[in-house]
Amino acid sequence: MNVKRLDIIKNIIRPLIYLHYFLKKEDPMKILLSYLKPYTKLLIIGPLFKLIEAILELILPYLMSKIIDIGVANNDTGYVIRMGLLMLGIAFVGIICALICQYSASIVSQGTGTSIRNALFEKIAIFSNTELDKYGTASLTNRITNDVNQVQLAVAMLIRLVIRAPFLCIGGLVMAALIDIHLFTIMIIVLPIFIFILVIIMKKSVPLYGKVQRKLDNISLILRENLSGVRVIRAFAREDHEKNRFSLENEEYAINAMKVGKISGLLNPLTNLIMNFAIGAILWFGSIRVDIGRLTTGQVIAFIGYVAQILAALIVISNLVVIFTKAFASANRIIEVFETETSIESPVLLSEKAGSDHGTMNIPEEATENSEYIVEFTDVSLNYDEESEAAIEHITFQVRKGETIGVIGGTGSGKSSIINLIPRFYDVSKGSVKIYGKDVRKYDIQSLRAMTGVVPQKSVLFTGTISENIRWGKEDATDEEIKNAADIAMASEFIEKLPDGYKTMISRGGVNLSGGQRQRLTIARALVRKPAILLLDDSFSALDFVTDSRLRKGIKEYTKNMTTFIVSQRASTIRNADKIIVLDDGAIVGIGNHEKLIQDCELYKEICQSQMQENGVN
Repeated sequence: MNVKRLDIIKNIIRPLIYLHYFLKKEDPMKILLSYLKPYTKLLIIGPLFKLIEAILELILPYLMSKIIDIGVANNDTGYVIRMGLLMLGIAFVGIICALICQYSASIVSQGTGTSIRNALFEKIAIFSNTELDKYGTASLTNRITNDVNQVQLAVAMLIRLVIRAPFLCIGGLVMAALIDIHLFTIMIIVLPIFIFILVIIMKKSVPLYGKVQRKLDNISLILRENLSGVRVIRAFAREDHEKNRFSLENEEYAINAMKVGKISGLLNPLTNLIMNFAIGAILWFGSIRVDIGRLTTGQVIAFIGYVAQILAALIVISNLVVIFTKAFASANRIIEVFETETSIESPVLLSEKAGSDHGTMNIPEEATENSEYIVEFTDVSLNYDEESEAAIEHITFQVRKGETIGVIGGTGSGKSSIINLIPRFYDVSKGSVKIYGKDVRKYDIQSLRAMTGVVPQKSVLFTGTISENIRWGKEDATDEEIKNAADIAMASEFIEKLPDGYKTMISRGGVNLSGGQRQRLTIARALVRKPAILLLDDSFSALDFVTDSRLRKGIKEYTKNMTTFIVSQRASTIRNADKIIVLDDGAIVGIGNHEKLIQDCELYKEICQSQMQENGVN
């Protein structure tokens, strides 16, 4: 059996194979179909009214033939007016049916799209950092916007055209055959040519549509990088390089878009050419049939009307194939997200939410059991994925309540990895992390994170007022609590100088604030919730040494019973910590206070000496 024949057989049986999997309960596409269930009635009403419209549309050429054969032939004006009014009435009813279908399609498609977006957002919200790292921000954004839009469009077309187009095509063929089987022979000749052109154009254009979409994604990526990194680009005088990079990608997109445009642009001229040849042949042979008395003039006109309906329906079907091809690819991307299970599972063990008493630190009732240590790392190792090397290995230490722990080390030594394991942003690969003597994996996620106040490396603020941003730490915080937290974080000194004070609006990402101001606000946001464990991940990097010192002193006084972890590149920032953990290449190479480490840890001593020399201290 040759290759071409084998490909033909595969193309024939492929829909049957997919139908088999589709009917199986575990078929992933049913995840998306479940979002159509609330609209079952509209899914019936919409296509039903579209079917009625199609039936009425098939009646019109027949009525036109009667007007010509009876009204015009007999010069019966009354008959022409009556039939004309009937056709007008049918057209009006058809419009009403079309509007009902359009209304149904809008509700179902928009409702389904909204539900899928909400579900995707909820799914992404429970992803751990592992899953977020796997997909990336750009990919998840495209899936929740562009991919859902493609599925939404397919749902609308499903209701509006999937029944109408095939029915018009089949119905038109039947009506044309009933009028005259001899003229129908022309259709038998024309249809294969018409379908062949549709298949060739679709075969060439559909892959190009995918290529165009990928190029558009690349343009979006470059644009996002340039807008977010505009200051870096200007600082390194890379404007020309980025312009060339964008222009190159844009030109490639334009070339591919023009290719698909040229191929798709052939569809209408070629199909119109075939349609006109068909109509010309019908008129030629139809006139002969009229001359010999086998057909009437009206029947020839009706036949031409049905031919036009058939060929137009075939063009619609070809466009539907393109739409559903795109939608199917998008649906697979959406399903991939839905089927991804978060690596951080949350056992719901608490009947009450943590932190119900906002006058004290947020500690769940089950966590108040007597335990010598508030935080314990026991032989902890972490791999961010199966293929990567361990970020940290064999980490073991204990922390008592109220202690301040400094974490220092070179870039990539695993400082942030340790911090991220406490609130379970990642789960350990080996070993265990315990809080109040209980493994963090046995806490409810919300309860666990209510115990911690996290200040990340990158200061993230949200659009809204300053007070609203600080209230992210505690929704019902009073104005006094907000001001107190801002005072401790050394933020009130610049907030009160602003014209609107705490009501000052923060632009997207806090671009209207300096780096140091953003850091102090994120610290205030963490402090206002009065956490049992405060995690400061390199949170003083944008502060000058004076503010750094004052801020550490304020936190120390405020957090006497609070356990604090301070990750920093500066030895001066963690110098006065009760315990300092020194990391190198993911392993602990020293642990103790400043005086002990200066004597016993060579790496810590080197860090301190190098920073003293940089600051001009001998």
